Amino acid sequence: MTLTVLAHRWPTLLALTLVLVTFLDGLPPTRFLAALLVVMPLCYLAFGAARDELRSRRTLALQLAGLAGFSTLAAVALVVDGSWALWVLAVGWFAHAAWDFVHHRSGAVVPRAWSEWCGVVDAAGATAIVVLAL
Repeated sequence: MTLTVLAHRWPTLLALTLVLVTFLDGLPPTRFLAALLVVMPLCYLAFGAARDELRSRRTLALQLAGLAGFSTLAAVALVVDGSWALWVLAVGWFAHAAWDFVHHRSGAVVPRAWSEWCGVVDAAGATAIVVLAL
């Protein structure tokens, strides 16, 4: 790869570095992983508000539904048994990676660099959760 290609993929490289550092010494606490599952859609709401992209009721409703769905998964992960909690979190993180992909393709609500970064963090983090849970 050339340096130009690597420079263009800086969100991916930064995301992979973050996941590596986060999971290098094992699984973080379930509460931390669940909290991140709630923080992710809150970031989308903050970006959407800052970019003035939540004026549409449909867009705002969709973002709030995402927050409700991911928050529900996080809450479920906190009340189920330890190994089940990790599977629920992995599903939630993979689902958020899909959420990021949709936003990246549409270019709406968040900057593309953010949705790329977050999507890679979510997909790689979910993969790490699955691998380390086995």
